[in-house]
Amino acid sequence: MTSTPTWTRKRLDPDRRFGLRLTLVTLALLVGALPFGLLALLVETKWSPLLDLDKDVATGLNDWVREHPGWQHALRILSDWVWDPNMYRLLVAIMCGWLWWRGARRLVVWAVVTMVVGGLLGASLKLVFTRARPNLPNPVDHAGGWSFPSGHALMGVIGPGVLLLALLPLIPRAWRPLAWAVAIVSAVGVGFTRVALGVHYVTDVVGGWVLGLIVLAATSAVFEWWRRDAGLRNVDATEEGLEPEIDGHGPDPEISHIRPGTDGHSSDRRN
Repeated sequence: MTSTPTWTRKRLDPDRRFGLRLTLVTLALLVGALPFGLLALLVETKWSPLLDLDKDVATGLNDWVREHPGWQHALRILSDWVWDPNMYRLLVAIMCGWLWWRGARRLVVWAVVTMVVGGLLGASLKLVFTRARPNLPNPVDHAGGWSFPSGHALMGVIGPGVLLLALLPLIPRAWRPLAWAVAIVSAVGVGFTRVALGVHYVTDVVGGWVLGLIVLAATSAVFEWWRRDAGLRNVDATEEGLEPEIDGHGPDPEISHIRPGTDGHSSDRRN
């Protein structure tokens, strides 16, 4: 009888299940990257219908903002302060400090990894595509660096996503739809401000959104499998958050509650 190859036996070994799952996530990430890859290809090859749409929208919104100084001021505040990537990094850092003290250290690792991966990936892809920012006749704002994908749009998805998926268990169920609505409005809103201020094209923003969703989905999937390996139940992250036990009274009585100074899980549950 033909023996199973050594590499396959290692991947199917229960002690290496996490490695197998990580491989599957990598494959899923590649499949999920197809929409981004298609958009990037159209941008890189300078497909004229897409470029014309980009220029028309950027010029039209920029002209409208220039005629309304009040809106111009408001959009700058939203873009440069409220929805700025560094603001999300600060909020996530504060959240991670609190979660670490509370004992949800697995959740802290996920949040940090997601933010770092998203930031590095966005910065790296800018250097790959080196797309110039919009060159408008009368721009209302300026920004340095390359344009595709939009870092603001990328972090506009990842930042609220990390905060929401981590803290959702602490939000009353009746308020959770509103929390999701705020996160979605934030992501869409920051994309609008970047185009309206003339510092990004629509495709830059869409690319940032898609890339942010890919990163968030991939790291969340890894986290879910991490929970399974720790002996915790499956959860619906969109309804309960990634780690429902942080609310202090998880629905599963066999799961130890997370308290300050604890790890929030025990390896004994796997036996």
